[in-house]
Amino acid sequence: MVTAEKNRLSTAHRQIRPKIQSHIEWMQQQIREYDTELRELIRSSPVWREKEDLLRSAPGIGRVSATSLVAGLPELGTLTRQQIAALVGLAPLNRDSGTLRGRRTIWGGRAHIRAVLYMSTLVAVRHNPVLVVFYQRLRAAGKPPKVALTACMRKLLTILNAMVKHQTRWAPVMAQQA
Repeated sequence: MVTAEKNRLSTAHRQIRPKIQSHIEWMQQQIREYDTELRELIRSSPVWREKEDLLRSAPGIGRVSATSLVAGLPELGTLTRQQIAALVGLAPLNRDSGTLRGRRTIWGGRAHIRAVLYMSTLVAVRHNPVLVVFYQRLRAAGKPPKVALTACMRKLLTILNAMVKHQTRWAPVMAQQA
């Protein structure tokens, strides 16, 4: 929303630019306050704090990702890998009709969590040893970059789900089995 306001600023009449600028500053302040409040809420709850610490032990998962997952995906650790993938919108769904077999695509689910996982996976395919190998194997098999990245997103989500379910920190050996 702040970006949309900034775009309007350049096309706005010069007399209302100061009002738009003050509105942008107010929105940025509100975002900072909400972020701080959310971090404090997570840190004040022993259960949420433990979950966040578990998630942050995985390479590619930082403070923003862990906070988003704890706040936006409370089901993490309670569902099967198929259920959690479907809930987030990372399960490949068919586009079949009668005898026509369409391409498998992902859609639905929690788009904001999917966006967070996308950014985390961009980092993880460079720094997480399990996902580096998985991504390279998919690319070597001829998968397009976005398809390989989506598969890595699902694998990362599956690993995080298993970590929370079993209350274990990141371990590459356990992650390879997930």
